[in-house]
Amino acid sequence: MADAEEKTNSCGTVCLKYLLFVFNLLFWLAGGAVMAVGIWTLVDKSDYISLLSSNTYMVAAFILIGAGAVVVFTGILGCCATIREQRSLLIVFFILLLLIFLLEITAGVLAYVYYQELNAELRADLKERMVENYQQPGQEHITRAIDNLQQDLKCCGSNSSADWQDGAWIQTYADRRLVPDSCCKTPSVGCGVRDHPSNIYKVEGGCISKLEEFILQHLLILGSVGLGIAFIQIVGMIFTCCLYRSLKEEIY
Repeated sequence: MADAEEKTNSCGTVCLKYLLFVFNLLFWLAGGAVMAVGIWTLVDKSDYISLLSSNTYMVAAFILIGAGAVVVFTGILGCCATIREQRSLLIVFFILLLLIFLLEITAGVLAYVYYQELNAELRADLKERMVENYQQPGQEHITRAIDNLQQDLKCCGSNSSADWQDGAWIQTYADRRLVPDSCCKTPSVGCGVRDHPSNIYKVEGGCISKLEEFILQHLLILGSVGLGIAFIQIVGMIFTCCLYRSLKEEIY
């Protein structure tokens, strides 16, 4: 009877080891994917971030990148702990899983909070940044970001092309242009002198709504990836606890 029970425990332990080993391989790959998503959200149209007054978006992305790096390390540690059947390593593995879980939940919460504040921030800050800082000394990164924004998202001005009639640019650097050349559908030097809808992005609307949509898409990806990996980690923590208990029972 005792032999049968011991054999059952051994089979259960072997099954748990294989399950946890497979989980760690998937987890390791997921860590690389999480890092890639975090880096992509920062690199893809990274100039746009300079137009935001809040650092919440960047912080959420950096948290996800950090979590992904820890995931890669944790996956390797988990494989070692599973193969060697060392309970001390399993405890460390469990603690790291819990830490990553908390990091990703934090990134998800930050993404959600920023989602709620995004519209108000853009409407309050984007127009001022565009019309006051465009082509001003020392603001080259803002100028480049605005030009890229208007060309990539096919928009002109913050709310509309009329926004360019206000601010410092129209008074100092416009040189008879009514809008920057980056508002033109086919950009060329001086093309902004004519603000007809056939020449510029006038009827397509301003950049606020389009930038908001762009960032919301990235926030949705950040939050979804973070929560998805967090759910997988719950499964991993359950497997880890079961294997730890199984190894303890076999020792006694």
